[in-house]
Amino acid sequence: MTTTATTRTTARKLARFTGHYAEMVAAMIIGMVALGPLWPSAWLERADIGALVMATDMTVAMVLAMVVRRHAWARIAEMAAVMYLPFVALLVPYWLGALTGTALMVAGHVIMFPLMLAAMVWRRAEYWH
Repeated sequence: MTTTATTRTTARKLARFTGHYAEMVAAMIIGMVALGPLWPSAWLERADIGALVMATDMTVAMVLAMVVRRHAWARIAEMAAVMYLPFVALLVPYWLGALTGTALMVAGHVIMFPLMLAAMVWRRAEYWH
């Protein structure tokens, strides 16, 4: 029996790459909606704790989505780290009074999405197929 490997076009690979990114974003949104109500409301009143709770909600759901897609644990850990990094880095300016709670949340999300994309491009063999 002879098997031939099918080669996908660049457009098809780009579509799958983009779809995978969209799946991770959708999982993150589902995580925020599904897990957000489980946390004590007193924790969410503090912007710093709220940011870490939201990062956790998004990360848990995204990790589950990546496990279902059978990604390597090292790639899952990298993506989880990329999701926390902006929020953790912005905590210091927040604690020093240089950022408001709203700015912490907005900037954390704005930075997180391009970092996720950068991680996917960096490890494109994992996502570009």
